Amino acid sequence: MNSARQTNRATPEQAARLMRLATYASVSVAGLLIVTKLVAWQMSGSVSLLATLVDSGLDALASLVNLFAVRHALAPADDEHRFGHGKAEALAGLGQAVLITGSSMFLMYESVQRLLDPVDVAGYQLGMWVMVFSIAMTLVLLSFQRHVILRTDSTAIRADALHYRTDLLVNAGVLLALALSRWGWPGFDPLFAIAIAFYILYSAWEIISHAFDHLMDRELPDEERLEIEQTVLAHAEVRGLHELRTRRSGTATFVQMHIELDDHLSLLEAHRIAEEVEAAVVAVFPGAEVIIHPDPLSVVQPRETMVPGQKL
Repeated sequence: MNSARQTNRATPEQAARLMRLATYASVSVAGLLIVTKLVAWQMSGSVSLLATLVDSGLDALASLVNLFAVRHALAPADDEHRFGHGKAEALAGLGQAVLITGSSMFLMYESVQRLLDPVDVAGYQLGMWVMVFSIAMTLVLLSFQRHVILRTDSTAIRADALHYRTDLLVNAGVLLALALSRWGWPGFDPLFAIAIAFYILYSAWEIISHAFDHLMDRELPDEERLEIEQTVLAHAEVRGLHELRTRRSGTATFVQMHIELDDHLSLLEAHRIAEEVEAAVVAVFPGAEVIIHPDPLSVVQPRETMVPGQKL
């Protein structure tokens, strides 16, 4: 498990480069899709095409917000922000959620209006080709974003990817709606737009939940905490650990713990062991900030000692 994590998790320098590339890619793709969808909507009048145009417009705005948020989040720690600026990512995610919610409300309104006052859809062929192009571009971008998320666990890129996963479903739905309208079932056009709006609302909730986890310093997932525990207890001179606390801010991981050592060890020896344990944890979580407090084994209450997988 450790070797796999070391291979997959990017170093802080690699994470910064990947996150910047992901933000540039998302802004570029969003801009290209806006132009193509705007032309197709003007020629067809499809409310489903309008839905995906609005969604792409908000994606572009959100991606621009992401670009600046990531740049700020990757800035090094300074005298006023000793823990860095990583939470700017989560704040950007909340801003994106607001934009996504607004877009879904607009789509619902337009779709209900179109149900009450139907309008014939034209330019089916152009609209369908635009959707095929949009799906292809979105798949390429999502593939790259997934790679970046696996390497960095970035909240901002994860929120951006949720936008484009929504876009993928939106584009597929619009393609189907245009095809059904061409075959004589125009009522499906606004119905698909309403379904898309509800899915966008669900995506917004996912982004809000993930952003709040970061802002409220949620503990790392259980499997990662277990990995830390196993790494620490693998040291031959560590008798146990307790008060393990973890959190993540942007790409930075913070780990605090008390380790239990034999009473007879000198302060110098305890320091050496703590340094070795810290190096082992950083090897598993590159770039992590680790704070270790050594405790004599005799002063630790038996109930406080942690075994792998236990949560205090």
